[in-house]
Amino acid sequence: MFTMKVLVTGVKGQLGYDVMNELKQRGHEAVGVDIEEMDITEENSVKTVLAETAPDVVIHCAAWTAVDAAEEEENIPKVMAINASGTEYIAKMCKELDCKMIYISTDYVFDGQGETPWKPEDKRAPLNIYGESKYKGEVAVESLLEKYYIVRIAWVFGTNGKNFIKTMLHLGKTHDRITVVSDQIGTPTYTYDLSRLLVDMAETDKYGIYHVTNEGGYISWYDFTVEIMKHAGKINQKYQQVEVLPVGSDQYPAKAKRPSNSRMNKSRLKENGFTPLPEWQDAVRRYIDTQRDLIEDKAD
Repeated sequence: MFTMKVLVTGVKGQLGYDVMNELKQRGHEAVGVDIEEMDITEENSVKTVLAETAPDVVIHCAAWTAVDAAEEEENIPKVMAINASGTEYIAKMCKELDCKMIYISTDYVFDGQGETPWKPEDKRAPLNIYGESKYKGEVAVESLLEKYYIVRIAWVFGTNGKNFIKTMLHLGKTHDRITVVSDQIGTPTYTYDLSRLLVDMAETDKYGIYHVTNEGGYISWYDFTVEIMKHAGKINQKYQQVEVLPVGSDQYPAKAKRPSNSRMNKSRLKENGFTPLPEWQDAVRRYIDTQRDLIEDKAD
């Protein structure tokens, strides 16, 4: 079994945290950085850290992900500096060092219309600033490198950080009724499962653009919430009594326009010999089990 030296950006986030754990479990040399060790908006910082590390692979998880805040005028330059320029600086160094790069992207690079699952090669037309910034990151990677993987994901949840499931668990504890949008369709992605696939990819040279979410069919945020409450209810009965009501996106005006269609065509994974992620229902069940402290009502 060969070992690789892998630099992981954004190790304080949900995905970077899990990728580091997966690399170490497989015996690879994992070097994790966040803004304190490498400011990706500063080209010299990127050059210095990558040159000193001399990795075989960079798994680039760091990103600005606050979608609504990205729309605020004063934040736009920072969003672009992190998601577009920062990605370009890393790609330039990967080219110089002749190392592989895995860039984590998003379904938000598409316009979110229609009902057909997005294919990797479909036309990109972002709906919002966040999507635009990630799209520019993709273009930088494609134009500079040959040894790259662009991995588009959606509806991400993991143990290390904020996410939709944690938000719903908090709401379920304090509310008897929750309203959730039912006209945005996609599939969740559990970072624990995704991290294993990313390391699988890093161990190959099957480069290209991939769509990755958990299997199990397409759902709405409403369906997702119903499943969350079902599993949380097995740990704390309070969640069994929560009424989850479907509403339209027009009931939740947000600064950033959201895609109604986040369906992803993931057939390229199997075509290239990769194992698809487990079903999202199973992922939710496993994840909920890691959140027992949050779910159990210690005051009872």
